[in-house]
Amino acid sequence: MAQSAYMAGTLVGGIVLGDLSDRFGRKPILSYSYLLLAASGSGAAFSPTLSTYMVLRFLCGFSNSGVTLSTVILNVEWVSIQMRAITSTAIGYFYTVGQFILPGLAYIIPQWRWLQLTVSVPFFAFFLLSWWVPESIRWMVLSGRTPKALKILQWVAAFNGKKEDGEKLRPEELIHNLQKEISLAKARYSVGDLFRTPILRRVTFCLSIAWFSTGFAYYSLALSVGEFGFNLYLLQLIFGGVDIPAKFLAILSMSYLGRHTTQATALLLAGGCILALVFVPSDLWTLRTILAVFGKGCLSSSFSCLFLYTSELYPTVIRQTGMGISNLFTRIGSMTAPLVRITGEFHPFIPNVIFGTVALLGGSAAFFLPETLNRPLPETIEEVENWSPQTKKPRQELEAEKATQRIPLQPCGADPDPI
Repeated sequence: MAQSAYMAGTLVGGIVLGDLSDRFGRKPILSYSYLLLAASGSGAAFSPTLSTYMVLRFLCGFSNSGVTLSTVILNVEWVSIQMRAITSTAIGYFYTVGQFILPGLAYIIPQWRWLQLTVSVPFFAFFLLSWWVPESIRWMVLSGRTPKALKILQWVAAFNGKKEDGEKLRPEELIHNLQKEISLAKARYSVGDLFRTPILRRVTFCLSIAWFSTGFAYYSLALSVGEFGFNLYLLQLIFGGVDIPAKFLAILSMSYLGRHTTQATALLLAGGCILALVFVPSDLWTLRTILAVFGKGCLSSSFSCLFLYTSELYPTVIRQTGMGISNLFTRIGSMTAPLVRITGEFHPFIPNVIFGTVALLGGSAAFFLPETLNRPLPETIEEVENWSPQTKKPRQELEAEKATQRIPLQPCGADPDPI
């Protein structure tokens, strides 16, 4: 119940904080989510009753969604097309580092209250450090805060060794270069727009299945760590360690084979591993553990790909809304996973059949998504509608579109010299 309360918090947080970040900015939501996570996590260590503990765990999940969504969006809106896959996966490695640290702390600190407090207090420091994270320039300009956006761009230019070019920028130039985005911001968009056009409907439907199946299958393995007959702390360490090669292979696959192929392959392999557990005798613990660890690695790759892939598929005008809906489906999957495991009381193989089948369904759905490799971020719904899984744009056209994303740092009338 406590685990389900936490997952419910992440579900609600994805919906509420996603909308608030569009209203008040990515940085404030990131900072205050860290603060709430630190406070609720530390408070859970002193919970006098189970109900109090569950409420505080709900708030932990709620704030964790704010941290995750804001980090993903800031990464996408700041990083260049070429580095987007690398930085997105590199951020995911810090999740892996946490998985390495947690078993060690749990072994050293067996009392759950002290363990809960130990892993929560550092978030107060993260709250303070988050104030040094620059706000999204795109969001600031669209919100009418051009002078402050200009100062941040000049700081970035100086940091990149192009201080003189940064000092040449003027507010009117920045507004001129982002005129298209400003005009788009005046229009109102809602969840209904995710289903308004054919390709966007397909994208939303297929992504929802992929996110649900990934969260559903991932937590099915994560919650069954103690069922493989090995030392709990060692197995948790192995489960965390498999993320290192899994995320590295995800970077290579996303960069060379594409997001489309990577996503489908990761889920199909994970589903195959989970279904294979049905046919492996329960006394063959080593083989069962190898299959579970490999499947978990595939699902980690799926998560890494999905965060980047989703942000690239949805246009700027509804990107945060699309990410929020995606987060909703993965949390529904993670909330459902503990309940499905109860079906094992009727027959041990039923949960794995369900988990494996759903993962295969998610992998199949990914085949119907458009490829985004080397494509600039779409700004409008119409741009997404022009995409097709079967067609690729000429290289010259792709280069021209990439150049438009570097315009904000180019003074009007000057020779192109992107910072």
